[in-house]
Amino acid sequence: MRLSVGLFGFGKTGSTVANEIIKEKDCELKWIVRQSSLYEGEYASHYLGHEHKEGAIYSLSHIDQKTFFRKNKVDVIIDFSAACAVNEYQNAVKYGTRIVSAISNYDDTEFEHLIGLSRESAVLYSPNITVGVNFLIEASKVLQKIAPHADIEIIEEHFKEKKDTSGTAIRIAEDLGLDKEKHINSIRVGGIVGKHEVVFGLPNQTIRIVHESLNRAAFGQGAIYAAKWIMAKDKGMYRMEQALSLSLGREA
Repeated sequence: MRLSVGLFGFGKTGSTVANEIIKEKDCELKWIVRQSSLYEGEYASHYLGHEHKEGAIYSLSHIDQKTFFRKNKVDVIIDFSAACAVNEYQNAVKYGTRIVSAISNYDDTEFEHLIGLSRESAVLYSPNITVGVNFLIEASKVLQKIAPHADIEIIEEHFKEKKDTSGTAIRIAEDLGLDKEKHINSIRVGGIVGKHEVVFGLPNQTIRIVHESLNRAAFGQGAIYAAKWIMAKDKGMYRMEQALSLSLGREA
């Protein structure tokens, strides 16, 4: 049986993620909810160059949240929109829908709301859902254990329009026990999709661990992987590292 997916967000990244879901033979993109009314009533598949009808587009302002998620039930919601969207799909979990959130940054209130949803359904949260960047995080943890006295700096590079600090960089800093205000260096230039580098400085050598997303399709592929994985999980909060079975001493 194909995995039915609802997608929040249809901007640069969201539309690329939608295309990856449509191309995935084991998935069906049932609908997309976006803030804008652009393309409302149309199908994402047509907009993305496919002939068949898939991914009906809805505007958030025109759906009835009390009935939408019951009438349009899906196995999993993938969220690539904005942090505030967590307040919009709270009714979905009542019908067994699981959540995969790839939002870069939540404030405390929004994150508490996401945790609340995990008490009713399975929720996977990852500010960067690509396979590669989660490997970078785990490799960095291992190297830190080997060289605990090394100086560590995090460099994150993104397109010039991105305003906030990378949620992935913040996650790396937290996992390595670093002060995010002192150890994250941000670069905004051109159209860089996303690059993260962890630099370990030792007395006679420097070690760099680097991950770069060359195409936003990597986010879609990671989200699909996470969505398939979470279908076998009970309610609770999960991380991408668990889905990849990379966390040391932790069973996926």
